[in-house]
Amino acid sequence: MGNRGMEDLIPLINKLQDAFSSIGQSCNLDLPQIAVVGGQSAGKSSVLENFVGRDFLPRGSGIVTRRPLILQLCFNKAEYAEFLHCKGRKFVDFEEVRAEIEAETDRITGSNKGISAIPINLRVYSPNVLNLTLIDLPGMTKVAVGDQPLDIEHQIRDMLLQFITKESCLILAVTPANQDLANSDALKIAKEVDPQGLRTIGVITKLDLMDEGTDAKDILENKLLPLRRGYIGVVNRSQKDIDGRKDIRAALAAERKFFLSHPGYRHMAERMGTPHLQKQLNQQLTNHIRDTLPGLRSKLQSQVLSLEKEVEEYKNFRPDDPTRKTKALLQMVQQFGVDFEKRIEGSGDQVDTAELSGGAKINRIFHERFPFELVKIVFDEKELRREISHAIKNVHGVRTGLFTPDLAFEAIVKKQIIKLKEPCIKCIDLVIQELINTVRQCTNKLGSYPRLREETERIVTTYVREREGKTKDQVMLLIDIELSYINTNHEDFIGFVIRKGWLTINISIMKGGSKEYWFILTAESLSWYKDEEEKEKKYMLPLDNLKLRDVEKGFMSTKHVFGVFNTESSRNVYKDLRQIELACDTQEDVDSWKASFLRAGVYPEKDQVDTEDTAPSETFSMDPQLERQVETIRNLVDSYIGIVNKSIRDLMPKTIMHLMINSAKDFIHSELLAYLYSSGDQNSLMEESADQAQRRDEMLRMYHALKEALHIIGDITTTTVTVPVPPPVNDSWMQERRPPAAAAPPPSRPPAVSGPRPGPPLNPSPAFGGPPIPSRPGPPPSNAFGSNNHQDPFSAPPLIPSRPARIPPGVPR
Repeated sequence: MGNRGMEDLIPLINKLQDAFSSIGQSCNLDLPQIAVVGGQSAGKSSVLENFVGRDFLPRGSGIVTRRPLILQLCFNKAEYAEFLHCKGRKFVDFEEVRAEIEAETDRITGSNKGISAIPINLRVYSPNVLNLTLIDLPGMTKVAVGDQPLDIEHQIRDMLLQFITKESCLILAVTPANQDLANSDALKIAKEVDPQGLRTIGVITKLDLMDEGTDAKDILENKLLPLRRGYIGVVNRSQKDIDGRKDIRAALAAERKFFLSHPGYRHMAERMGTPHLQKQLNQQLTNHIRDTLPGLRSKLQSQVLSLEKEVEEYKNFRPDDPTRKTKALLQMVQQFGVDFEKRIEGSGDQVDTAELSGGAKINRIFHERFPFELVKIVFDEKELRREISHAIKNVHGVRTGLFTPDLAFEAIVKKQIIKLKEPCIKCIDLVIQELINTVRQCTNKLGSYPRLREETERIVTTYVREREGKTKDQVMLLIDIELSYINTNHEDFIGFVIRKGWLTINISIMKGGSKEYWFILTAESLSWYKDEEEKEKKYMLPLDNLKLRDVEKGFMSTKHVFGVFNTESSRNVYKDLRQIELACDTQEDVDSWKASFLRAGVYPEKDQVDTEDTAPSETFSMDPQLERQVETIRNLVDSYIGIVNKSIRDLMPKTIMHLMINSAKDFIHSELLAYLYSSGDQNSLMEESADQAQRRDEMLRMYHALKEALHIIGDITTTTVTVPVPPPVNDSWMQERRPPAAAAPPPSRPPAVSGPRPGPPLNPSPAFGGPPIPSRPGPPPSNAFGSNNHQDPFSAPPLIPSRPARIPPGVPR
């Protein structure tokens, strides 16, 4: 084998296989193994049983192997079996092993021929085995039976491909001798994933069942349909032997006798049979592991590095150490506080790219959702004007008022401010919900200690709920403060001003010509000034009895014009003018100014009639002064509510941050630990979950298995003696799929000419290298090739190069 380290490789791979399987992951490490493929009833299970020397695999008709069986054979003085899913239980009776395989198969697949890709791990210790790891796969089938799906053939094929496509997997292609080799499903699927034949080993079963007068000598000598690694023949027990419980040791003795006594196989008897197959597979698997060592080593090192950080806290772990529990509790609470603050304040090391959360979501509530809720407070314009009208009339009582009453304005404003309570409460509820979600996310790291997580979440959530009440009280107080005093001296309050802007007064050249002025429209008057500084007032026009009318644009004028006139025919509007014409640059400006005049109670000349005909008598009054007062208060309410909204939008985030969020952060940092200590026994708080304990044990086991693997691999020299992979052979038959046997010999000659180079791996013992050569020159023309080749010119050449090819192994010695 080379050195002792090489013999340790297969048990090491078995240990890694178990460690990874128990944790439920492969760690992206494809471990070298041998997969057994073949058609149904090809004899795969019998070959495996012969390896073990015991009957332990389920038997029957149709598809029997319905889940992959990872069979790990380990040389050991005592004989017993273990299942990975039955940890700690040793099976001495192999009938129980069979029953357990059937029960575990049915548990996953059901009892009516279903299949599953979830493997069963079985380890067999015995003095009669060599170290091997094999995977017994379901036999390839064509027709669905029982409750199998119609695509059972494709399902089995996909399952096989999951295993044999890996470069680390050797393929044991099992084909019965009583079936045409060219129709072998095992060789076909092996060729698909291993076209160079580097990983495929052929096994021929049922040699004793061939028709009388026929044999598989050419196949086993790798002349007919050659494979790079060649073929090995075995003879399994017949169904009668199995039913009669024939001892496998007796069967192996009968197999040995069969090869020694058969005239076609006696010259190669030492290279045939189950013991030789087992030895060859052990050597091939060991060599295969050696070839994959560099890649395996680098993957193991990367896995150890990735586990190093996680395992660090477990290396000196003692479950019952009180100091450890105290330290862990402090660290957990501190980490919880840090995580909570990072989620609220934002950080670079915990960025969630999937969705908004924590502080970002609260920020969105403050500056997007809350303002949107304020804007959603829609006023019914007609209802609002009706309310203002009723308020004005009720303030005046039986008297007719000359001025717009302040009390009506305050009454309407307060009614609108009260409507702000609902969106404010909704904003607090949204922030509370996000805070509780943040607490829950931060406690995920405490999952190792379920009681600690539960108590932490309960204490912090209870505190947040307490702060919720205080915050809502404070926000209600802010709204009550707004209601307590209506500040009409606020710098942003428009007062009576409705609009300001530049307009041109069109006057004839005789009276001074057209001029541009700075106009100010209020609820009571229209004034214009020389400029925007409003220091030199030119004129103030009361709005009583004023109306608007359209004026056609002049022929030479580029501006758009509208007129203002007094409905009393005896009164002029401006100086001796019955009407003034105001000009704008665009029609949009004209429409905008008309709308502003409308808000001031100055209507177009025809609108009044239409309004009287269509509007209800309760909505509009015949009193134009009342209408102007309603419009005035409407504008003032708009302005003041805008000021209140701006103030509330500014104070709400500040109030919530101070009373809820910052307070919760301070509580977690300074008081949470004391609450946890007072809530119960520290030992009960720091009780680990079963999952955490199992995860720790499995992680430590995997870590130590990886470290041990690296240690063993480090002791193995890269100069280990190993049998090289045989050279390529002519495998065109795999593509052509020519079943007739007569057409096979011609393509088999080229490998024979260049030939015996694939021979050495199949003839490891010197007994087949030197002695037979002198006795062969005579008989071959009449015996070895006479039966298959009838053309004399081609019968001699294969023998000539075969002599120097077989002599060198003996010459150096």
